[in-house]
Amino acid sequence: MVRQALLLLSLLLIPGAATPQTLAPAKVQAIERVVSAWMSKSGIPGLSVAVALDGKVVWSNGYGLADLETFVPSTADSLFRTASIGKSLTATAAMRLIEEGKLKLDEPVRSYCPAFPLKPWPLKVRHLLSHTGGIRHYGGPHDAEEQASTKHYANVIDALAPFKDDPLKFEPGTEYLYSTYGYDVLGCVIQGAAGEPFLEAMRRLVFAPAGMTRTRDDDPAAILPNRAAGYARDKGQIRNATHVDMSNRLPAGGYVTNSTELAAFAAMFIDCKLVSCATRDAMLKEVALKNGDTVNYGIGWAIVEDASGHPDGRAFHGGSSPGASGMLYIAPAQRLAVAILSNLEDAPDRLPTAMAIGDIVSSKAPAEASGTGH
Repeated sequence: MVRQALLLLSLLLIPGAATPQTLAPAKVQAIERVVSAWMSKSGIPGLSVAVALDGKVVWSNGYGLADLETFVPSTADSLFRTASIGKSLTATAAMRLIEEGKLKLDEPVRSYCPAFPLKPWPLKVRHLLSHTGGIRHYGGPHDAEEQASTKHYANVIDALAPFKDDPLKFEPGTEYLYSTYGYDVLGCVIQGAAGEPFLEAMRRLVFAPAGMTRTRDDDPAAILPNRAAGYARDKGQIRNATHVDMSNRLPAGGYVTNSTELAAFAAMFIDCKLVSCATRDAMLKEVALKNGDTVNYGIGWAIVEDASGHPDGRAFHGGSSPGASGMLYIAPAQRLAVAILSNLEDAPDRLPTAMAIGDIVSSKAPAEASGTGH
């Protein structure tokens, strides 16, 4: 019964009430073919998708079920965990503080976050933003407990406790190591530089100016209308995801949002309405290590490379955490963004799917030829 209901709902169009639908019907149909095929192949219970073009959200939709047990459909208003997509939001807040003159990229981290202990090498703000600071990711001696933490941290400073005393993996600036905990430290830095609690800073710097009225911290104790349930795949079966409290990684991705608001954020970022065009371009530039090598990550964004390994102007950030995974893909030259949020952790092929949707939206050819997703 659940499988039949999921299949039926995955084919239904369930638009969010407040979102204007101005994308050409043929392109919507082509997008739906891509989404339907992807959900069927990957076994995704529910998701939402939004597209921004030329500075505004032009289409958003929900598919499948936000809650399998109560048969609640997923809509464009469904709230999902951002997971690491939230790093793009947090990085944007940091860069706005830089433009306000309250934060400096090459200032030592401890100037703003003295709670983070002194290390053998200088650790600067830019190292946190680009994952070149040497702060470890998950995988320590308490890896399972950290990834499935149920402890609630009252603030971003307390959340440093599980890792702050661990040694750096390398001298900052010499290597790249993706680090959720590095962005936890960045949250402490933002709080110190802004002179206000981290979440208040995020509301002022990003959520409010981007019109993200539903976006907030993923507090498991809060009653949040339209919050989607979370699922995981275990030995081929869909099961309820492990209960977690995301306060141990709030700045790194502990937010909830909907696809419409996420696409609206991306549209404003692309159009230099959150940060200047010079700052936006700096965020989308590959970071150089001390030896001159570059990595395909900028400031809060992963950089798309062409077949020759050179940046092609596009960027993205994916995310996966217990009960959710998604993708935010942007093509600034086309003023295009695609936001996908789902309630299945580690859903495969998120970036190819977002790119396929982007190709449909930007194509001047008949949309019918673009609907397979292959």
